[in-house]
Amino acid sequence: MAMLIENPRLEEELKEQRQAWGADQHDEVWEGVYFMPPMANDDHQEIVSNFTFVLGASVGLPGLGKVRPGVNLAASVEDWEHDYRVPDVVVFMADTAAENYNRFWTGPADFIIEITSPRDRTYEKIRFYSQIGVRELLIVNRQSWVLELYRHQDGSLQKVGESTLERPEVLSSGKLPLEFCLIAGETRPQVEVRHKTTSERWLV
Repeated sequence: MAMLIENPRLEEELKEQRQAWGADQHDEVWEGVYFMPPMANDDHQEIVSNFTFVLGASVGLPGLGKVRPGVNLAASVEDWEHDYRVPDVVVFMADTAAENYNRFWTGPADFIIEITSPRDRTYEKIRFYSQIGVRELLIVNRQSWVLELYRHQDGSLQKVGESTLERPEVLSSGKLPLEFCLIAGETRPQVEVRHKTTSERWLV
């Protein structure tokens, strides 16, 4: 259920409690409206952890860029707390045009990953990511098990491919040296990640 709090004191107390509990790591502000998503389940967190490891090994360690398991990605510098999102995983390449302000980043992140959960707003975030110029977005839709790749072209993020169990298309990133494909797993579908120039292969 949704809850609207119009008591400023109670609002601040709730924020402080979430901060003290460490539950605010993925809280977001959408044009001045504070969103408090529920804590992601274990499977969601495992996928985030695995993607962070794979991207760290293939992008971070070789010095190609920086990998972060979630950052505050803001619309502007001057009033960043008024409008920001928190992707599940973010990659900033070495030559990125995005800027790091320590508490937040702003500008065109090079590659972000969003992993869906029930009642989340993943697809509503695409407009924001388009506006700040995100170069590529990979969505892992766990409700219908579809892997979707979006690329910034003609001024917005547009879907350039999808991979399903029925049609396991290989999605090739234009920013990372990686390809992605949805395949069957023992307990759930998995994302197969392949390095384009080496024999390395990972399952997420």
